[in-house]
Amino acid sequence: MCKSEAHFFLHDLPKCEHHLHIEGSLSPALLFRLAKSNNIILPDPAKDDSFVSIEALESRYERFTSLNDFLHYYFIGMSVLITASDFESLAYEYFARAHSDGVHHAEISFDPQAHTERGIAYNTVVTGLVAAQVRAEKHFGLTSKLILCFLRNLSADNADVIYKEAVALGHFSVGTVAGIGLDGSEVGFPPEIFRGVYEQAVSAGIRRTAHAGEEGDSTYVSRALDVCKTERIDHGIRLVEDEELLKRVAADKTLVTVCPLSNVRLRCVSKVAELPIRRFLDEGVRFSLNSDDPAYFSGYILDNYCAVQKAFNLSLKEWGFIAVVAIEGSWCDADRKKVLLQKVDEWAIKYEGII
Repeated sequence: MCKSEAHFFLHDLPKCEHHLHIEGSLSPALLFRLAKSNNIILPDPAKDDSFVSIEALESRYERFTSLNDFLHYYFIGMSVLITASDFESLAYEYFARAHSDGVHHAEISFDPQAHTERGIAYNTVVTGLVAAQVRAEKHFGLTSKLILCFLRNLSADNADVIYKEAVALGHFSVGTVAGIGLDGSEVGFPPEIFRGVYEQAVSAGIRRTAHAGEEGDSTYVSRALDVCKTERIDHGIRLVEDEELLKRVAADKTLVTVCPLSNVRLRCVSKVAELPIRRFLDEGVRFSLNSDDPAYFSGYILDNYCAVQKAFNLSLKEWGFIAVVAIEGSWCDADRKKVLLQKVDEWAIKYEGII
């Protein structure tokens, strides 16, 4: 746990998380438990000693060499998720931890294709996640939305099949799923590949985001905005490579969902201090701080907030800005936003003069 003086006021700051892959919140302990209950054979420890124990797997997660190295373990982890109850356990474990970190609203991404490709029905995934959402709101007062993400390494036709299934089930029209996203390795898989499914979402009034500008250069950001008409940008740290684009994102009030500890763990930057946090603040770029795949990166949302404070020593006013724009950029309704903004006002009064 962060032991800085800032820990407690950052804990109390009302948070919205927008960039959380629910499969990436699968703790090694839950992974081993579900593998046993579902009779899933994990890699042979004689060939990969990461699977000798929970502790060994946690240690391996600290040594990712690249995004693809991480994704290798990420997809192994997914293999233990079989039933709706498994997905409910997965999501509820995340919600409980997020609540303890001061999250009031979360917008969680899920990768249905990673499950349908191994024979798990799309609706099984959603049923389990929704059950956890209901429990989390009842137990913690934590509201949430689901974002259906398409995997870049699979075809646009495959994405279209999943999208149409969600439409047919009424998941977008009744609000079960709030929007769509695009994730996985960027380089070699530009946003325009998925133009067709995004155009359908635009026509249907469905919310849209996409990973861009993490490992891919700033053109991935501009193409996500211009071709796929995204309303948010996930990661977006390479936005600063293009001054005109940076100013455009600021002027348009496009939310950028930054994942500090993830960026370090995946070697996008060598330390949090290299992230463009100060530049974003100076230019008025709206951004939120998020945990991405916290079980794999040893950093949940509060860990990310504390790491940013340690690197940049932000003021109370700057933290207030981050909290407010995160709320305003969320996909919850106006009444929920009003409640959350009031909580930020109360936080600011409580901690005025502390930093």
